[in-house]
Amino acid sequence: MSRPSFAEGVAVALAASLAGAAVCAALALLGAGQWALELMVGGLGFGYLLYLLARGQRRSGAVTAALLWAVITLALWATGAPFPLALLLQLGFLWLVRTWSHHSGPLVALADLGLWALGLASAVWALDWSGSLFLSLWCFFLVQALFVAIPSPTTTHAPRGDDPPEDDGRFHQAYRAAQSALRRLDALR
Repeated sequence: MSRPSFAEGVAVALAASLAGAAVCAALALLGAGQWALELMVGGLGFGYLLYLLARGQRRSGAVTAALLWAVITLALWATGAPFPLALLLQLGFLWLVRTWSHHSGPLVALADLGLWALGLASAVWALDWSGSLFLSLWCFFLVQALFVAIPSPTTTHAPRGDDPPEDDGRFHQAYRAAQSALRRLDALR
């Protein structure tokens, strides 16, 4: 599966911003009060989780990640956790899922964590500056769309002439390992 593009991330950002602002406004009109914001964050969190799992490189563990997200979210709601804490825990879990499903290596994980922090800071700034939930969500998710620009350590080697045309999958990884082993054997002779 190909890696998501920035344009795809922008489309996700627009859809999430529109949906989040509309749902929160509708719930507020229905008298949900503080629950409107919490339900909107929970819904957007679940939607983004599904997006990350669907577009991620790993398939095993997706159901477990979704169930764990549900347990965490329900526990936060049941305990009446303060909204800032609930938001940070949701974002932290989504960072872990994105790191697990799209990246590899500690430096890449730290770069991605920095992107989450920048997104949160831009969302708080936009909300403070404009008072608009839509703009706040737009800024947050637009910054998150940049995660595709974080280089992966596994894609840093230049293709060699003896590599097969497609460079991903277990077969190609085994092929490269066999080629490397043959080169080492030739060097021992």
